[in-house]
Parts: sequence; structure tokens; C-alpha cells
Amino acid sequence: MNSLMTQYPILVPLIKEILVGTALLLVVLIFHGSAINHVIMRFERQTTNNLAHKEYNWVFIHFYGAFIFIALIHIIEVLIWAFFLMMLGLISDALIAIIFSGSCYTTVGFAPDNLPHGWKSLAFFIAFTGLFSLAWTTSAMINMTNIYRQAWRAKYERVHH
Repeated sequence: MNSLMTQYPILVPLIKEILVGTALLLVVLIFHGSAINHVIMRFERQTTNNLAHKEYNWVFIHFYGAFIFIALIHIIEVLIWAFFLMMLGLISDALIAIIFSGSCYTTVGFAPDNLPHGWKSLAFFIAFTGLFSLAWTTSAMINMTNIYRQAWRAKYERVHH
């Protein structure tokens, strides 16, 4: 084992990055799952009641309110990553940590790589978190959009008939 480490000195830092990155990815995804499920369940509970009472405009209001909360969830996740980067001592400036986390999370990649040597692959884990979270959000939004469309149809079929 020791000869393996001396032959491939990259293994120790890489294993460290994989373990830390996976742990932090799980923390953020657990937060995401809890938060997004709360928003979805609240939306479904409220809109089911609104549809039953033919309060279609309230469905629309709840739909856009849910959008705001979902956007805030993603912003908080970027802030969580920035917090971890600062707590690990990888980036000392809060604004740089936020911009870097947001750049990786959205996979836009507009920010320079500010991670020190030995932690470069952590950017992949931030990106994986963003990809998984955004995919999860998209699947949730499809159901919410169907409820929105149902309210829209009910409101305007009633008006035109």
C-alpha cells in the first residue's frame, strides 16, 4: 500500500477530495430534498384546496410564490457551498467564495478557479450538486406546471362557456 502511495502521490489528495466532496454533496442534496419537498407539498395542499373552491387566481399566486421559494433554495445552496469553502480555509473572501460556488453550481464557469492545489476537483462536486438539484427541481416543476395549467383551463373554460 505504501509503495502505491509513493508511486502515485496524487492518490491521497484525490481520495481526500472525493471523500470531502461527496460528503458535502450529500449535505447539500439532503437540504435540497427537504426544502423542495416542503415547497411542493405546501403547493399541492394549497392548490388542491383552491381548485376545489374554484379559486383559480390563488393557484397562480401559489405557483409564482413556489418559484420564488425554489429560487431561494438554490441561492441558499450556493451559500452553503461558499460557507464550506471558507470553513475549509480554501477561499478566504466571502464574495469570491459565493461567486465561485455559484459559477460551479450553475455550471456556467464564469469565475476563475480560486481553489488551492490539492482541492481543484471540489469544483466538480459543486457542479454535480447543481446538476442534480436543478434536475430535481425540474421534475417537481413539471407537476406544478400541470396543476397551473389545470387551473388556467378551468378558469377560462368557465369564462368562455
